[in-house]
Amino acid sequence: MNIIVNPQKMDIIDLEEPKNVSKNNKNIKLFLKLIALYMLLGILIVSIVACLLIELNQHFIIDSPLILKPRKFKKIISGNKQKYIAWVEIINKHKRMEVMIPFFTVTPKLIGIAKNDLLSIHTKIKPLHPDEEESKNDYWSAYIVKSKKSTFVMIEVEYEIKHSVNNENNCLWLDIEWGNYGPFGSFTRFNGFVLPNYSNETLKKSSNNNLVEPIKTHILGTLDDPINILRSYMPKDCLTTDILTIGESPLAIMQGKYIDHRSIKVSLVARLLCKGFHPTSSLATACGMQTLINISSPTRVILSWLVGGICKIFNVKGMFYRLAGEQARLIDDITGTTPPYDKSIVLGPQDSNSFCIKASKELKINVAVVDVNDLGKVKILSTNNINNTELIKRALTSNPAGNSNQHTPLVLIRRDKLIANSRGR
Repeated sequence: MNIIVNPQKMDIIDLEEPKNVSKNNKNIKLFLKLIALYMLLGILIVSIVACLLIELNQHFIIDSPLILKPRKFKKIISGNKQKYIAWVEIINKHKRMEVMIPFFTVTPKLIGIAKNDLLSIHTKIKPLHPDEEESKNDYWSAYIVKSKKSTFVMIEVEYEIKHSVNNENNCLWLDIEWGNYGPFGSFTRFNGFVLPNYSNETLKKSSNNNLVEPIKTHILGTLDDPINILRSYMPKDCLTTDILTIGESPLAIMQGKYIDHRSIKVSLVARLLCKGFHPTSSLATACGMQTLINISSPTRVILSWLVGGICKIFNVKGMFYRLAGEQARLIDDITGTTPPYDKSIVLGPQDSNSFCIKASKELKINVAVVDVNDLGKVKILSTNNINNTELIKRALTSNPAGNSNQHTPLVLIRRDKLIANSRGR
């Protein structure tokens, strides 16, 4: 020990004490850093484990592998009496699982006709199982759909309306409630689809000199082919330079990309995350959020939510939608689409780019899939010719198709005339 004695005050000074204090301070700082590091590491591990458990829970939820698809229909008209006959297929996608259907009920709903104008309506369901004899009564016997197999059901709806009723703008919606019973337990599924009423709309093909022309159609559904719909309703005097646009929701509906809200099983994660969105957002409800989670996975949605929240603090908006996947921007919650799809969650269309290219080649016209609202926002999902992008946005800013029940999912843009008119100004 080195000691210095001050002869005036006779103090003893230890020269090594400051060194020891400094060393202790360094040790304390190192210890605190290690604690902080271990805490961060612990938080990271807990977060990873939590995400993994959520992901595994989502992955291993045993759901029914059955899917229901309408295949064809026919319509028989006799005066004010009409009969629809539709065939639906129930497919088991699973390689091993067998699923039972304990019940199958159909509730027909006429859209566009007042209850007082409907004189009578009758429904008959006939199972057409490939391995059983045709049923002679209306009783639904529980049936097993074996793995990688399918069965058919014929639905017959006959109704009578008053003679004075205009039947051109209505459609028949079949609301299907059916049971699924198997290793996953027992629950009720809900499906619905439109039986189209083409009436005389396809024969009108109105032609006029409007630069931007909304085109009215019947209520579209999964039994409609998108390209055939464009072909049926586009005016005869279209030029190859004209642009025919279709809304993203009508295209998605024809592709069967919609889900009855009653069929969605909501998780705790969806209930929590949806609270962080503006009330008008389609992701502000548990069912809307759960739909996105089912598509993009829980981990991706949770991380996108966290990163989006942090970015929002620094005034960087829209990061969640960039990270959570394409459907985050495209999902329409219930009430976001025209009836009878107002009770369904409608997804974005599938492979819209290929659709535009194929439709353009077949119809000899420019085609675009768009998402337009009354706020003047125009989003072009796909188009066969990107050179038309700015023109389409300018033409659709006023939302000529409307956001209500106009039934105008198509809009024709007279490209050359619109350009000439703009130059004339």
